[in-house]
Amino acid sequence: MSIDRLLTTVLQLYQDVHDDARTEQLFGSTAALLTNLSNPLNVSLLTSQLLIAPAIWGRRDGMRTCYRIISIFNTAAIHVRRNEIENVKNKASSHQRIGGGLGSDAWATAVLKGADDYSGRWQHLLVFSGVLMGMEAGHRRSLSTSMRKTVERAVVTAANLALQSRDLAPPAPAGPVALALNYAFPLLSKSSHAGLDCDALVPVAIRAMLGGDGLQDGLFLATIDQDVRQSEHKFMWAENAPSYLHLRQLEQRPLMYGLGPLSRLLAHAVQNARDFRAVLQLQDDLVAFTARLLQHWRANKLSELDSSEEDLFLTPDTLTTTWPALWNFLKKVMYAVVAVLHAVVARSLLDRQLRNHTTASVVATKTLHTLRNLYFISSRNGNDAFQVYAFTYLTSLDTLSRYGPASAAFLHSIKPPCPSVSIHPLDRTLDLFYLNTAEHLPLNLSAADCDALIIQHATPYLSPDLPSSPSPSSSTLSIPSPSPIVRHLLEAAHSAILSVLSCPPQHNTNHRHPSFTTTASDIVPFYADTLLASFPARISPRQFRLAFKTIVKIVSQPPPSPYYGYEPAAAAGYGFGFELGEVLMEMVRGRVPLAGTDLLPQPLEEVGSGGTRGGEQQELVCSEQSVLVLALIDALPVVEAGVFEEWLGLVAEAVNLVRGERLRDGVRRRFWEVLVSGEMDVERAAVAVAWWGTKGGREMVLFGRGPVVTIPPPPPPPPPAQGEEYMMSGALVQGRGESKL
Repeated sequence: MSIDRLLTTVLQLYQDVHDDARTEQLFGSTAALLTNLSNPLNVSLLTSQLLIAPAIWGRRDGMRTCYRIISIFNTAAIHVRRNEIENVKNKASSHQRIGGGLGSDAWATAVLKGADDYSGRWQHLLVFSGVLMGMEAGHRRSLSTSMRKTVERAVVTAANLALQSRDLAPPAPAGPVALALNYAFPLLSKSSHAGLDCDALVPVAIRAMLGGDGLQDGLFLATIDQDVRQSEHKFMWAENAPSYLHLRQLEQRPLMYGLGPLSRLLAHAVQNARDFRAVLQLQDDLVAFTARLLQHWRANKLSELDSSEEDLFLTPDTLTTTWPALWNFLKKVMYAVVAVLHAVVARSLLDRQLRNHTTASVVATKTLHTLRNLYFISSRNGNDAFQVYAFTYLTSLDTLSRYGPASAAFLHSIKPPCPSVSIHPLDRTLDLFYLNTAEHLPLNLSAADCDALIIQHATPYLSPDLPSSPSPSSSTLSIPSPSPIVRHLLEAAHSAILSVLSCPPQHNTNHRHPSFTTTASDIVPFYADTLLASFPARISPRQFRLAFKTIVKIVSQPPPSPYYGYEPAAAAGYGFGFELGEVLMEMVRGRVPLAGTDLLPQPLEEVGSGGTRGGEQQELVCSEQSVLVLALIDALPVVEAGVFEEWLGLVAEAVNLVRGERLRDGVRRRFWEVLVSGEMDVERAAVAVAWWGTKGGREMVLFGRGPVVTIPPPPPPPPPAQGEEYMMSGALVQGRGESKL
């Protein structure tokens, strides 16, 4: 069939709706015509009729049709350019012309003319994006400089007209606009980026990402629970389950396949929107979406599984196929949301309308609410270990921590219902986020808020009787060893308590705040007992050493510290007359002779670490006894200056109590490192140098001997009296019958 007859046939077929097979054939014929038509007017006509054809737009295929339009013009543009290059090569040899013979610029001009007023601007955007992709993507430079600028202007103009609301025309669908810009945006120049109407793009792009053409408001997660079956006391989510098939189809949708580029497009719109209210509304949309996602996951019976129990309670097929696919998809969702939040937080640091005292805490609070809702995803397998997440999270915390009332209100809104150990694994995950967040906020909280919002909620997780995760098959707690989430909760609880003690409320810089001092009198002895009771069974050597050094530093600070001069020893039953720092040091020193000498198992996340800071490398091979001595050595730079020299000697004695030559050598190296690495201030360093060199410190540490005592030489004997002679002891005096020497 000739090209002209094919054109006539295709134009006729455009007028009716056909079945799938005929529609696919129609798409193929359209792509062939766009490549082989030689008359620019026919190219414009075909484009114009395609954008209004009932055969194409009457089937209600939604995003699939939009994707096919982009694909058709992308493919046609690639072939037009390829034919143009081949025709130039064949011109000298008089070979037959390939294709329609139109050059790239002429063909692109003809296509742009076909986007007339009879079709929608969002449809024009699909066409222009396909042309730009086919001509310029993949490092192709098919268009002249002026023509490329023309196509880019056409893309930007069509996008802005589609985004702007008009009273006489229905609003453009969000999905096709976002899809077209998703492909065209990386190819646009910076000047073209600046021409986009980002105020209108923000709501359209977020609606496309979260709506029916995108993540469907998280409904994909709500349908999983009804397909989960129990087989031989294990959960089974089969590959042929409707919810899993729906998830796989969702992944193949155009917007979901390009979720990463879509998040970057939305981030650009956030950073360049002129109206800050559009950014605040976007945050509201993200908070609502992630809250629904969390709610759907809580309703799923699979959320009852702790990460350490998956091998026990999931069937092999589920564990290897459907389960990883679910978490990979959720991880992509989390990455996309965090990328958008990163743009919001970055803008809030520079935009005066977002960084004022009224709005800054609101932006930070909404960001943290969104991250909390996603924490069941980001806390899994280190999914939050990337710089964008760390910047978004920590910057929001830094902003919120400046506002005491806002910090207290945020903690009130996300705190657990009661200060107790949560049983459900999802609740434990949220508790972990709460404790990790609360650790950063006590500086501007009142004493009452510190006690009610941090100390009371962290204390239950410090209990030595903290249970591990529950079994889904019974209500009893069956796993004896702490799961990874329990270990993280222990460390988070320790950090939260230490944070409160490190940042006492400074309501009066000249006097201790009474309510806080009362709280400290209860917490510090309790925390010290708990810390010692938790090691080595429930806390790692690294965490124990860090916590012990921190608590000694806190209680040994000079005025205006609220702990200065505080002697809780009598109340705690440790005796009288000792400062709190000395009491803690003495407690650990007294435990050294009785401590275990067997090597401790190393947590998996600490094994194989490379270069570490002072003393951490020795943890790779350590015993309970050696860790206790290392903790004493770590605390030497922060112990009170008045008793520093005394504790140098006491710790040196403890060094030689460590059993095992290898462990003892490691402890000695750490002792020397503390003396020479600059960890001490000038005053303590001078005392340490004198102690090491002239007061026997070297001998005590290296050889286990006491200080060397220099015995002065005996005085010379008095001179003999006149008439007497010097004689050897035992000699006989002449005249008494003995020979004279």
